[in-house]
Amino acid sequence: MLVFNYTRVSEFVIVGFPSLQPEYFDLVAWFFFFLYVTTVVGNLLLVVVFALEHSLQKPMYIIMVSLALSDTGFSTVALPKLIARYWWNDGSLGFHTCLFQEHMIHYFGSLNSLILLTMALDRYLAICFPLRYPMVMTNQTMTGLTLFCWVVAHIFSGISTINFAMMPFCGPNQIIHAFCDTMSLTPLVCGDSRQGFRAAFATAMFILYVPLAFIIFSYICIIISVLGMATRQGRMKTFSTCATQGCIISIYYIPRFFVYSTPFFPNLTMTPDKRIATTLFYSLFPPLINPFIYCLRTKEIKQIFRRWVQKRKGITPTKHGQIVAMTMSH
Repeated sequence: MLVFNYTRVSEFVIVGFPSLQPEYFDLVAWFFFFLYVTTVVGNLLLVVVFALEHSLQKPMYIIMVSLALSDTGFSTVALPKLIARYWWNDGSLGFHTCLFQEHMIHYFGSLNSLILLTMALDRYLAICFPLRYPMVMTNQTMTGLTLFCWVVAHIFSGISTINFAMMPFCGPNQIIHAFCDTMSLTPLVCGDSRQGFRAAFATAMFILYVPLAFIIFSYICIIISVLGMATRQGRMKTFSTCATQGCIISIYYIPRFFVYSTPFFPNLTMTPDKRIATTLFYSLFPPLINPFIYCLRTKEIKQIFRRWVQKRKGITPTKHGQIVAMTMSH
């Protein structure tokens, strides 16, 4: 039941790691600042390469760019306030600003889940139906799927945001977390918040594990198809790609399940510091390494980078792949 006679909390305060000693604040701030800059630069570099190179404007790279923009958005929503909290001891957020951050945190989380689903669908069609793939998965189709993901993700995050907007916050305002999200706001609600948490939990499980179920199914089909390949080299190349994506998917989904499920299992407890560290790991590690995995392991992008470097050095490749130095006239 809602409490009607109360004074609504006007602002929240991001505490971060509750056990962290003040002498380590600057070090932690520098760490998250370096993490943020590296993540944003790496992902935006992928976007720039895609925009400049028409040869990359294919369905697979449209997904990569969508993931890069989503990762940049998540890091930009989550990290600046955390950095400010440890650098300038400025962890305060207005009530509606906190709700906005909560919405965007879960929005980008839902969006990433849908993008990983789209990526699995693309790989499934490319490997299991290689002859039909060019006709089914065109640039227009992939662009439509991507826009659909970006729009629909707002629905799932909006459910918890609307719930919190109607709940009473009249007591403590310290968020024992790195940012505003469902797990951190629920304990601050006055009265019984179990029903609201269950709704948020059910929504999170749906948007996370319905895509995961299809991803697992697609990977099983891919493995069966790959085992039927004639050449060992083709099998190894495909397995290498799938193993890399599988690691990213595991990091994204498995820790989330433990963090969200902790309140439902009395014997499964996590200290606030461990919960925050786990959340930051599965939230920030994939955006950091995605550009390196999806760029440096992609042959076409590596060739583009190599060509750019050669142009800056005054070297151009010939038609036969030989390197010829350009003579500069004085």
